[in-house]
Order: sequence, then C-alpha cells, then structure tokens
Amino acid sequence: MFDFALNNAWLIPLFPALAFGIITLFTKKMTKLSVSISIGTILLSFVLSVIIGIGVIGQGDTFLEHPYKAVVTWFSMPGFSIEVGTLIDNVSVMMLLVVTFITSLVQIYSLGYMHGDPGLARFYAYVSLFAASMLGLVIAPNLLIMFVFWELVGLCSYLLIGFWFGKISASAAAKKAFITCRAGDFGLLLGIILLQINFGTLDLQQLSVMIPNFTQYTGLTAAGLTAIAIILFLGPMAKSGQFPFHVWLPDAMEGPTPVSALIHAATMVVAGVYLVGRILTLFITLPSALLFVAIIGAFTALFAATIAITQTEMKKILAYSTISQLGYMMLALGAASLTASMFHLMTHAFFKALLFLGAGCVLHAMHNEASIWKYGGLKKYMPVTYWTFLIGCLAIAGIFPFAGFFSKDLILEVTFAASSLSGHAQGPFPVAYTVLFLMAALTAFLTAFYMFRMFFICFHGELRSKEVQPQEAPKVMTVPLIILGIFSIISGWVGWPGLGEGQAFGYFVRLGEFQVMEANWLLIILSTLLALLGIGLAALFYWKKTFSAQAVIERVPFLYKLSYNKYYIDEFYLWIIHHIIDKCGWLLWKFDIYVVDGIVNGFGKMAQWGGTVMRKVQTGQLQHYALIFFMGIVLMFLLLSFTGVHSPAIGLMGGAK
Repeated sequence: MFDFALNNAWLIPLFPALAFGIITLFTKKMTKLSVSISIGTILLSFVLSVIIGIGVIGQGDTFLEHPYKAVVTWFSMPGFSIEVGTLIDNVSVMMLLVVTFITSLVQIYSLGYMHGDPGLARFYAYVSLFAASMLGLVIAPNLLIMFVFWELVGLCSYLLIGFWFGKISASAAAKKAFITCRAGDFGLLLGIILLQINFGTLDLQQLSVMIPNFTQYTGLTAAGLTAIAIILFLGPMAKSGQFPFHVWLPDAMEGPTPVSALIHAATMVVAGVYLVGRILTLFITLPSALLFVAIIGAFTALFAATIAITQTEMKKILAYSTISQLGYMMLALGAASLTASMFHLMTHAFFKALLFLGAGCVLHAMHNEASIWKYGGLKKYMPVTYWTFLIGCLAIAGIFPFAGFFSKDLILEVTFAASSLSGHAQGPFPVAYTVLFLMAALTAFLTAFYMFRMFFICFHGELRSKEVQPQEAPKVMTVPLIILGIFSIISGWVGWPGLGEGQAFGYFVRLGEFQVMEANWLLIILSTLLALLGIGLAALFYWKKTFSAQAVIERVPFLYKLSYNKYYIDEFYLWIIHHIIDKCGWLLWKFDIYVVDGIVNGFGKMAQWGGTVMRKVQTGQLQHYALIFFMGIVLMFLLLSFTGVHSPAIGLMGGAK
C-alpha cells in the first residue's frame, strides 16, 4: 500500500485539480454534486497523504538521506531541461498532511458558513484549485515547477479574496493582493533565472549539494551569490506577508472567512516559508543572507504585533497575528533552524485555522458585524465556540501544554543559541541575533496581550449589540472547531524531547545531523512569564476593568493613532503611486504619444505629403512633363557644377566640341 501511494503521489494534487475541472465544466449548476465532488477529492488526497506519511515515519531517517524522486523530462535542449514529477521527503510529507487535513476541515465547515450562497459551486471549485496548487508546490522536484504552482496559488488567492466581486472592497483587495505579490514574484523569478544561469540546474537535490561548494561550480563570489539569495527572497517575503509587502494580507479579509482560514493556515502565506525552507542551504552558506532573513522575520513579527494591539475587527486582528507568526517562522529560518520553522508552521496551521473558523462562527452569529466593540458576553450564547477559541488563544500565546508553547519556545531557543547571550554562538553575528532574540521575546508578550484583549472583549462582559440574538453555530461548523482544538493541544507534544529520539519532530524534519536539544528552562520560564503577563494585563484592562484602556490611549494619542492607522504605510504607498508612479506614467504616455507615435506617424505623413505633391505633377499634359524634364536636367547640371563632380556623360559632351 505504501509503495503504491508513493509511486502515485502525483495523484494528491491531481484529485482536487480534477474536482475543479469537473465542477467548472460540467456540474457548476448542480451545487450539491459540486460540493460532494470537491470534498470527496480532497479527502482522497488526505487518505493518500496519510498512507505516505505513515510509511515515511516508519522508515525512520531513510527519506531524509534518500528522498523518493520520480521525474520525467518534459522539455530538453543543450544546457537546459524541464523535469516534472514528485519529490517526497520528510518535509513535503509533513506539508501534505497539514494542507490536506486543514483543507478537508475547511471545506466541511464551509457547508454551514457558505450555506445558501448563490456562488457555492464556484467557491468549491476555487478552493479545489487552491488546494491542488499548494499540493503541487509541496511535491515539486525543482524550482521551476514550484514557481508554476506558486503562481497558481497567487491566482487562486485573487479569485477567492475577490469571491464576492460585487463588493468594491473585495475586488480592490483581490487586486491589491495580486499586484503586491507580483512585485515580489519578479524577484523570485529573477533569482531562479540567475541560479539556472550559474548552476545549470534548478533541481532541489542538486542545488543542495552544489551550493555549499558554489566556488567549484560557478564563478560567483560570496557577495554575488548573496545578492541572488536576497533577490530570490523577495518572492517569499511578498507571499508570506513580510514587511514591507505585508499590506495585502489584512485586506484579504474581504474574502469569505473559510478562505481566510485556508490562506493563513495552510496554503498561500506558508508557501513562502516552505520555499525558503526548501532552499535553506543557500542561506546557511551565506551568513549575511541568513541574517537578512532573520532581521526581516523578527522585525515583521514585532511590527505586526504592535499594530494588532489596537485593531477593532476580529479578522484583521487575526490577520496581523498571522503576519507576526510568519515573522517568527522566518526568524527561525534565519537562525538556520529548519526544524523550528516547520514545527511552528505545523502547530500554527492548527490553531490559526481554529481561530479563523471560530471567528467565522462569531461573524455568522453576529450577522457579519465586524467590530469587536459590538460583541461581548458571547460565552453564554456560543459555548463550543468560546472554549475552542480559548484553546486557540492559549496556543498562540504559548501557554503550556498547548501547541504554541512548544513551537514558539523552540524558535526562541534557536535564536538565543545564535546570540551572544548563549555564550557559545558559532555564527558571525552574535550581537545582531541578541537584538533579534529580544525582539522575539517582546513579540511573545504582545501576542498574548492582543489575543486576549480580543478574547475578553468578544466573549466576556455583556452583549453590546441589541440588534442581534447570537446563537451557537451548527454542528457542521463546530465539529471542525473541536477537531482543530484537539490538534492545537496535542500537535506540540511531537516536538517534546521527552518522547524519545525516534518520535521527536526534530528527528523527522531537520537539515543535517539530528541533535538533541536539552530544554532551556530559563527560556521556558521567561517566555511563559511574558505570555502570562500579557494575558494578565489584557484581563485587567478588558475583563475586570481594573484599569482604563481609554485613559492610556488619551495619554499617548500619537502612538495609538500610529498603531491604529498601521503606521500610515498604506497611505505612504498611495502617495508614492499618486505623486510619483502616476506622474512617471503620464510622462511615459506623453513620450509614447509624441516621440514613439510621432516617429511612426511622421513617416506616414511624409509619405502622404509626397503622394499629394506627386499627384499634382501628374496632369496628363505633355508640355508640363517636358518642362519638368528640362528643369530636372538643369538642376542636375547645376548640382554637378557646384560639387565639382564630372560624370562620363559630361566628359563625352566636352570631347565632342
């Protein structure tokens, strides 16, 4: 069974792709059948992924050293070829399980959330294509095929964010996401081209061998390869919402909430983290590029957290929390830890999907009222949503024994190990990593604060809106919450060293030799205290009302406005577009009209003028033609006389005399 599943791993993305094709071409008017096809195919992909996962885990570290690769050459020419196929190793197996599991639950949840929507069949078609694109990206054997699926993921996000295209805000958000990500994708494509030119291959396995010894295979210097790495990193920065490309992600909340859960938990935004993890050898070989990844990650994590503490819409708070958590994952990669990054990617997928689907239940009950200040007291109306949402908040805050405690703590540990605080840092930038560690620790405090600020405002106190009577969501929506709640607790334990070497996540997903990390109790206590402090402050301000949040805001109105308005970065980008890009466009338009078109049209006008002149000469009268002939001879003689050029005809005429 395992061999069959492994040899047919290409079916995993094919199943949902077929669902998209069937729904789009044949069953889009048969909603129930379309939904059944979509859910059935993703469940088939999940089952196949589970079979492969069980087999790979049973093989120990065999697939780390000898991944399964099956490719065929699609196109070949001297010096370049395109191979398509599958690459199955421990990292891709983990991603297959996460993507198919989360997508299956989201599709089931959507039966309740999207019930009655006239575009339901279209929704499931798009979600199926989204899943197929992400799964294709996960098992791609080379960067070129990854880029193809990478672009398909971007297309699907555009379709789903703008699903309710009748809303102007949804259409604008879809375009914003698409254009922002294209800016980063230009860098990714350029980086891929430069790697192909210099290494002669885009195969992931070959690159992992060649890059550490790049001086033997290329004429590149370390600075040159660092530049390529940073250019390539622009793509993951945009896709994973890293500063300064983060602006599209909060606006993506205009799409249906299940879409938000998919984008933020298991598909689009984690694609950037996954790609960097796939080529992490490139960055580890180049300490400066590795530090750049770490700086972007740490800054984005802290930056997004400082925005989330003042937002007033549930989904936007969760959006900024996603940006922050993705920053954590990038920081882990920048600390050269594939294990810590992928571990947090996995646990984050569970509790972030839980939080978004929980938010969907709240929005469903509150008739899509966005402001958390209209909520309150939802605990007594929605007990299942309340308890599962609490699990999600505790997990993302990093409270023991929830999943986020283990993965977030591991990120802090690897960053601490690279800093000068550890006393045994081996990298060239220990002081820089010390600053990044402190930023990550502060982010942990802010994360706990803003998540429980939202939690207490929404679920405790009294209901502030008198226009609705909230009710618990139907079971088709709450059962996925319960399942995700369970995984938001137990998934972190697979990374606990106490489970033994063979079972630890770090043994299964790693780069290089397995190293048992002893728990750093000082860091564990520190991160837990920071999280508890954040929760405690949120409780004092927004639950018990011991302190007045409004009084604090009035004391620092400038800082509050700065955070609430997202540091005015969107406005800054708009200013650049209106005052610089638009003017450049106007100048280019004028250049095109008067120079480019002027030259082309000028030749046409000259020909037209010449035709007009020649038309007047053609009178049909013999005396006019004789006059023109005589004038031509006179002009020719005058020209030859003044230029001093003598033709043979003139010489003969002179000799006749």
